Amino acid sequence: MLKLLLDSLVKPVLTEAPPAAGTAAAAELAEAVGRAARRRLGRSLSVREVDAGSDNGPELEIHALNNPFHDIERFGIRFVASPRHADVLLVTGPVTRNMAQALERTFAATPNPKWVVAVGDAALDGGHFAGSYAVVGGVGAVVPVDLHIPGDPPPPAALLEGLLALIERADIG
Repeated sequence: MLKLLLDSLVKPVLTEAPPAAGTAAAAELAEAVGRAARRRLGRSLSVREVDAGSDNGPELEIHALNNPFHDIERFGIRFVASPRHADVLLVTGPVTRNMAQALERTFAATPNPKWVVAVGDAALDGGHFAGSYAVVGGVGAVVPVDLHIPGDPPPPAALLEGLLALIERADIG
């Protein structure tokens, strides 16, 4: 025990430094998404995240949007617990056989106008899980996809850019 204590005093800290550049850019991007949502929808953007079988990499980046660093809720983008209150479904991972029906039901429960965003490379076509007996395929094999955000996993800024592009080009009416 004494050896562990002495080692911890001598060895350097193993944590990552906080992001230096891009803090203003990320805040401006989140603010642009919030403004576009209020302009196009007349209210804040509500997001429901659905894990259809991913390796949790994309979820970590999605959850980073809510941490104190990004704090996107201050810009009017909020995560909701029910698909009945959502505008956007962020779907991660390849769709497993066990999650296909749940994803279909979630899509059906989401009111119009609704958009589906496939987040990550595996959500496009199954990624390295494609061809597995347990995987149906990408998100598009189960529900219609409006936008795919590539990356393994995509960083929070790419998620915000994707949401902004989705809202700006969306046919609302």
